[in-house]
Amino acid sequence: MIRLLIAEDHAIVRSGLKQIFALMPDLAVVGEAINGAEVLERVREGGMDLLLLDLNMPGISGADLIQRVKAHRPELPVLVLSMHNEAHLAARVLKAGADGYITKDCEPDILLAAIRKVAAHGKYVAPELAERMVFDVGTSGGQPPHTLLSERELQVFRLLTAGHSVNEIATQLAISNKTVSTHKQRLLEKLNLSNMADLMRYAMQHHLLG
Repeated sequence: MIRLLIAEDHAIVRSGLKQIFALMPDLAVVGEAINGAEVLERVREGGMDLLLLDLNMPGISGADLIQRVKAHRPELPVLVLSMHNEAHLAARVLKAGADGYITKDCEPDILLAAIRKVAAHGKYVAPELAERMVFDVGTSGGQPPHTLLSERELQVFRLLTAGHSVNEIATQLAISNKTVSTHKQRLLEKLNLSNMADLMRYAMQHHLLG
């Protein structure tokens, strides 16, 4: 039996995942977490064989959260289930200690195969994403500026270009308005942009909207 901790802040997604796992005799959901602090609390309590982790959650998240999880339980397999299918992002979290990376648009049988392989202390990356990682991340130079953003800056980037205000982003990420504004300013500087209009154009040019 593979005991799963589901870390996902959207209730509908958690419910859908639990329905899939309930049909599998070798899988059991033993815990849920809706933010980074809860993930760390559940991990400290133990009792799970695999952490199924959404990449973007309120509070601490992404590569930073993975590193903290591994600091507490280095042997715990971590499978990232993300809405983003970008090679540089997958490479970043795998480097942080994740054991697998798949996207939320994958078929259920792919998800189940990934869970079983990672729970057995293997590695799993969706084949089409792995191929892009080899050719996009493995090449030297020529990478677009947004690949240099930190995990939190990338989160703020996505929320800004999705139309969220600074106040809304602060609430969603459980950080202060001032911190969001600082991240916004830093990411604009890293991308050599001046304002939101420039940021939206950049996101459109690099197919980062939605």
